[in-house]
Amino acid sequence: MEINDYIQIFLFLFLLIALTPVLGSFMAKVLNGERNILSPIFGKPESFIYKVIGVDVNQSMNWRKYAVSLLVFNLAGFLFLLLVLVTQKWLPLNPQHMGNMNWHTALNTSVSFVTNTNWQSYAGETGLSYFSQMTGLTVQNFLSAATGIAVLIALIRGIIGKTTDKLGNFWVDITRSTLYILLPLSIVLAVLLAGQGVIQNFDNYTEVTTLQGDTQIIPQGPAASQIATKQLGTNGGGFFNTNSAHPFENPTPFSNFLQVLSILLIPAALTYTYGKMVKSQKQGWAVFSAMFVLFAIGLFVSLYSEFHQSELWHNISYMEGKETRFGITNSVLWSTTTTVASNGSVNAMHDSLTPLSGMIAMINMMLGEVIYGGAGAGLYGIVIFIILTVFIAGLMVGRTPEYLGKKIEAFEVRMALIAILSPSVVILLFSAIACTIPSGLSSLNNGGPHGLSEILYAFTSAAGNNGSAFGGLNASTVFYNLMIALGMLIGRFGVIIPVLAIAGSLAQKKITPISQGTFKTDNALFVGLLISVIIIVGGLTFFPALSLGPIVDHILMQNGILF
Repeated sequence: MEINDYIQIFLFLFLLIALTPVLGSFMAKVLNGERNILSPIFGKPESFIYKVIGVDVNQSMNWRKYAVSLLVFNLAGFLFLLLVLVTQKWLPLNPQHMGNMNWHTALNTSVSFVTNTNWQSYAGETGLSYFSQMTGLTVQNFLSAATGIAVLIALIRGIIGKTTDKLGNFWVDITRSTLYILLPLSIVLAVLLAGQGVIQNFDNYTEVTTLQGDTQIIPQGPAASQIATKQLGTNGGGFFNTNSAHPFENPTPFSNFLQVLSILLIPAALTYTYGKMVKSQKQGWAVFSAMFVLFAIGLFVSLYSEFHQSELWHNISYMEGKETRFGITNSVLWSTTTTVASNGSVNAMHDSLTPLSGMIAMINMMLGEVIYGGAGAGLYGIVIFIILTVFIAGLMVGRTPEYLGKKIEAFEVRMALIAILSPSVVILLFSAIACTIPSGLSSLNNGGPHGLSEILYAFTSAAGNNGSAFGGLNASTVFYNLMIALGMLIGRFGVIIPVLAIAGSLAQKKITPISQGTFKTDNALFVGLLISVIIIVGGLTFFPALSLGPIVDHILMQNGILF
């Protein structure tokens, strides 16, 4: 690593910490319904939206009604997107005359974007029209991210509520999240990216003659607007097939830095929002600290693995599959950032990461996407682990576990376990099925432990609603499209529904006053305990699979054996 690499990493971490309270404070005002800096601009459009859809801002929902509204909304989005993809041939804004998407790829893609996964079994520039990219995918980039934020806000209301069954109004929460947070930030980022050279047009594809005299088709399209929303909403679906490694999506070092920072911007800031809303800023910083430590550990291990030069490989750094324009450090920073944030965008080939770096990317997702995680999803995911942590701590000291004055009882623990086990079952069971049938093995690019890593990564990405791909697996088959789609649904709603149930249960409880026996959840001791529980419960579940995949792959690579 060179001095520029260290400076960039320091600047990235500094800005992440510095911007957290700024954006977090603003989001707290928005989500609490308070007047904010954008109220003069969006106040009237917000009221108009409520009037059109017939929503009473003051009408609050219990957790069941909130969950039903969320599921109906997402089902409608799924059906609309599916219809667009299978009929795009006859829809407008299709200058390249793209054909209709086949049914299983369309189903997979619709599930993917509705669940905030953005897994891609298609190549954007050769498979989707501008209309599909804009009206279908970009819209879901906003709405799926807003859904995650809405669930988080409902959970916070459950934590701070006193003997009530009301968690707020889903339609209000998703409108405010989209209108005041995601839309303005996306406009600013899109303008900045367009200024760096990210394309934004409706032109036909351009045919050029190369220096060798061959003909090449240069894709065009409204990319900047989708790139902005994909990063800020922790979506990750690229406008082009090679995602953020494509020079039209990510042309300069500054655009690269802006994009990788924007991936963590909202998830990190929501920890400050959390502290504001529960009226304890120390709680928010405690959660941020746990996320930050886990992120830093993963980044360090990945960088060490990529720059650790072996005499067997002639003491050279591992450049295969890396972003040659920006260097190894930017590839590793991106791979670590995108997998902790359930973003899924890539600027390098994860299949070409060293085995240990690839393992860190998988572990980031296997932990439940709680190291910052998706917009809203990461924070409500880590609250699940907080519930387990205070439960374990309560058992250790022999008193009823509490969190922010709410007693954690059997129902909350059962729901927390369902939320943790649902994605775990997808990862292990679905990977096992793929490893034992011809349709699962026929798509592999590599054999041995690296081939296992390709399969394991695919279902880990699906269950964690991440969307990044290892790169060596051909997932554009009926088997993988259907299995991954099912995994994405379980990974998304198998967590959301238990979280809302926990919120409903906590809202009905009284708040117990703090006493000398109260276990503090805002200090370094709790942060350490929380990190331990995340690693033990979330990580060791997958240790046998990781041992057979990337760990064996690493040992063999050090002995000169590749797959």
